[in-house]
Amino acid sequence: MYLIKNANLISMAKINYEVVDILVEGNKIKQIGKIDEKDFSGAKVINAAGNIVTPGIVDPHCHIGIFEEAIGFEGADGNEMTSPITPELRAIDAIKPQDVAFQEAMESGVTTVCTGPGSANCIGGTFTVLKTFGKTVDDMVVVSESSMKMALGENPKRVYNSKNQTPATRMATAALIRDALQKAKDYKEKLDEYEKNSSENKEAKKPEYNMKMASLARVFDGFPVKIHAHQQDDIVTAIRIIEEFGLNATIEHATEGHLIPEYLKQHKQRVIIGPTLGSKSKYELRNKSFESAKILKKHGIEFAIMTDHPVIHLANALTQVGIFVREGLDELEGFKAVTINAARINHVDDRVGSIEVGKDADIVIWDGHPLHYLTKTKLVMINGQITFSR
Repeated sequence: MYLIKNANLISMAKINYEVVDILVEGNKIKQIGKIDEKDFSGAKVINAAGNIVTPGIVDPHCHIGIFEEAIGFEGADGNEMTSPITPELRAIDAIKPQDVAFQEAMESGVTTVCTGPGSANCIGGTFTVLKTFGKTVDDMVVVSESSMKMALGENPKRVYNSKNQTPATRMATAALIRDALQKAKDYKEKLDEYEKNSSENKEAKKPEYNMKMASLARVFDGFPVKIHAHQQDDIVTAIRIIEEFGLNATIEHATEGHLIPEYLKQHKQRVIIGPTLGSKSKYELRNKSFESAKILKKHGIEFAIMTDHPVIHLANALTQVGIFVREGLDELEGFKAVTINAARINHVDDRVGSIEVGKDADIVIWDGHPLHYLTKTKLVMINGQITFSR
């Protein structure tokens, strides 16, 4: 049991910029408020001394552990560039907890990540949500398969054009996604029909198992989808496909989303923006802007902010947020974009993303303002365990 005293708390929930105490019991947050040490004599007291305390940072889209640092080909397992449709792949089977980026991210206050396949394929497989501390993936995992990755735009056409195969155009990329979705829908309908009638009709024949279709068919039961799209035209295509098939989807990157905010609002579309820090390394990124978050917020669009690690190192997640705030995004909204909003969009906000009673005790004490580039973490706690103390 830990008792954190005198925390200048930014909880991302009801208590923000107030000095309170936090009681941690086991791996959960037990109590928040004015807490007398005498009432919990067995607790180890941590004096935050008025420092800012936040929930652990949540990155909603990255590739940590699947594009391992400092290795090259041997550690690059994020893109299976042998077929454009691979929904059966699972990031959890390739994540390396020994990736040095996990330790660096954790020490920088990032406690939860959603990591998964890259964007070479039209449909690339499933993402995983996990904590940044543990010896094995099983120690770290929050959701083993959290969402299905799809991709539009430059990446799939560039990869497969170089192989002289489909897709070589945006038309073909969208067509392949539609074709796979329709086949998965037909597969699911046949399976549902069999399960509905098999008890009455003993001669009913169960559809032959198809690993690709079985994995993809889950999207018709609400399994989340992440669709990579940078440009306006690709964003609109993504929304067209989302609505055609009734998908529970977010648009990832949405680099030009701030140019069509009314359209996003009209279609009630959630987005995960970024990475915005760094150069405009390709044509699709020519309109990326740190004013995008302010514009999306003004139009009432739900968003989170990603690093896309290793594009932006996870240790610099808050550096990027600070620039969004500098360019007009409200500070608290900036924090929420990498905590509770990121958790909610990835459907894990019941456990992480805010400091509230009953949630995982993922807590960070900072030695200065978290958005200042000189600030470091003083203490990081994950699941009620101190994983780093400076």
